[in-house]
Amino acid sequence: MMTDPIADMLTRIRNANMMKFEKVDIPSSKIKAEIVKVLKEEGFIKNYKFLKDRRQGIIRVYLKYLQDERQVLTGISRVSRPGRRVYCGLDRIPRVRGGFGIAVISTPRGILTDKKSKKEKVGGEVLCYVW
Repeated sequence: MMTDPIADMLTRIRNANMMKFEKVDIPSSKIKAEIVKVLKEEGFIKNYKFLKDRRQGIIRVYLKYLQDERQVLTGISRVSRPGRRVYCGLDRIPRVRGGFGIAVISTPRGILTDKKSKKEKVGGEVLCYVW
């Protein structure tokens, strides 16, 4: 049993990105699917698709690189963990790397970036930072 599946997903993406793999497979869940969707919308990954298996399914994430083979995704870190949850109100939504990165926030309106969370005027649990 895994204690933090979101941290496992972020670690898989980080490790595959450092090794410049084309794709990485992640065990599927609803929250992981929403996080991957946000990463796609923000341009950090090329694409993703869902594969069926005999268990919960798999999310295949296609990583994105620049023409000179540099990574688009330079860093990704978990903020809120099962042992220490981190919440932010509307007035305390974090800025990542001076606005060059994003904070992925779980809100009552779904998984949003820091900018969309400010626009929707809602706070929530800070899941991770991506830059």
